[in-house]
Amino acid sequence: MELMLTPMTADELARLTGALERSYAEELSRHRAMSPADAQARAAAQMRDLLPDGAATPGVLLRVARVGDVEVGWIWVTLPGAAGASDAPPGSGRAWIHNIEVHEAHRGRGHARWMIQLIEAELARLGVAELGLNVFGSNTVAIGLYQSLGFRVTAQQMAKPVSAGPVAPG
Repeated sequence: MELMLTPMTADELARLTGALERSYAEELSRHRAMSPADAQARAAAQMRDLLPDGAATPGVLLRVARVGDVEVGWIWVTLPGAAGASDAPPGSGRAWIHNIEVHEAHRGRGHARWMIQLIEAELARLGVAELGLNVFGSNTVAIGLYQSLGFRVTAQQMAKPVSAGPVAPG
């Protein structure tokens, strides 16, 4: 059976975003040196800001991926010009993937690749010129997938722990 994307319902969004908010908070805490409480507060605030009307938020594509009757994952994309088209220069025509997830039991079967290709086709029909995303540097599997689909690095953040004093050459 072929994978297809269907519009997400309000009930599906409510069920899926709780886990997203928790995992995003964990990533913020690990990668951005935020306390767990601050990371959770930031993740919750971003979800409220980016999806103020839930599944009916204008300029947002929320799609559930299904193979037959089985839900295998979901994708969330913001259209150019809509609130939350992260890192997109004004007028760039860049849509933004906020989340793509394949449920654990369905990973390793090419579903994420197909989800991105299907959302690209939908975006092309809408006249969208470019698609962007953020990925944490430690997510090497996702980075490999995105590169194989033609995504390229357009910005990069780096960090390191600060030492107590200068390091002697040598």
